[in-house]
Amino acid sequence: MSERPVHEYIKELSEALVQLSEKVLQNFNEALYAVTHKDIQTARKIRIVDDEIDQAEVRLEEQCLEFLALHQPVARDLRSMVTIIKINDDLERIGDLAVHIIERMPELGEEVMERYEFEKMGILSATMVRQAIEAFINRDRPLADKVCAMDEEVDTMHRSVFKKVADAMKSCNTDTEQLLAVLSVSRYIERMADHATRIALEVIYLVTGEIVRHSDDTFEKLIQSLKD
Repeated sequence: MSERPVHEYIKELSEALVQLSEKVLQNFNEALYAVTHKDIQTARKIRIVDDEIDQAEVRLEEQCLEFLALHQPVARDLRSMVTIIKINDDLERIGDLAVHIIERMPELGEEVMERYEFEKMGILSATMVRQAIEAFINRDRPLADKVCAMDEEVDTMHRSVFKKVADAMKSCNTDTEQLLAVLSVSRYIERMADHATRIALEVIYLVTGEIVRHSDDTFEKLIQSLKD
């Protein structure tokens, strides 16, 4: 790293993080498409792109660690670097979820994916990730709060899927493998929303210096703030 202003390094690393998020979201959306349409070629592409995501995640982490070692930032600059490292990790984990989804392809298909409204659930979770990244770019605390509040809607959809599966399992003609695959996909999408929430909480830390992710009443406060 040559001698440049610290904010230029942070801007460069932030841009790399945004590019990674776009790649992760595209791969996740294509995973849902591949499972819905049993598209083998797209499924193969998803595994290749996931390898690229893993490599990009490692490369970005190495750049962040090098920056920390050489520049020893303090205050907000340090919080920026810590936030980038943590968001980078969350994005890589979302990338893994896309691979997990296509592993359930043999048991699923268009009719099943539509019955359990996975497209709607996936769009909402992807929106959460996209807005969490936007909140990071703009240091937007209210938008980060909004993302955290949206997590309950995804959780509600996940619980609805669980209830439908539980009811279906009471039938004599139950395809157990298919229902287990449905539960898995629902859980993967719900986990994506959880990672979006984690990113939003890291943005709150970046903006305020306050660590809120382990506060028992954090969610209730966020909901109340949006109602007021």
